Amino acid sequence: MAGDMLEVHLLAAALRADRTDVESYARILSDTLGQALPEGMVEVERRRRLRGDGEPVAVRVLAAGRELELRSARRGGVTAEIRQVVHGVVISRRAVGVDEWLGTLAEELTRLAERNATARDALARLLGG
Repeated sequence: MAGDMLEVHLLAAALRADRTDVESYARILSDTLGQALPEGMVEVERRRRLRGDGEPVAVRVLAAGRELELRSARRGGVTAEIRQVVHGVVISRRAVGVDEWLGTLAEELTRLAERNATARDALARLLGG
């Protein structure tokens, strides 16, 4: 149990490291971890452009019973929200700080790694292990 909590804190620290925009989180979650995470677990919402993919404006992580979203704030930085989901319907939503969001994300990824060897290997690479 203590080891699991240490891993959660290490993972949150790795995700937090100097990232203050949605684009950074989108890149980490969709590129670094995206190949190891189950299909559809990470969604990136992009601002439409005539050319290219467009700038990421939100990243959502869909976990069992929860949806975690980071969205670009109007005045820079990001806003974070955690939603409770039952049968695809959002039953509650709560604005949280980025640190709490990262802690919740780290817990979800740790749970996934306990069940999925590919995810476990990707998280180990992210943590430098």
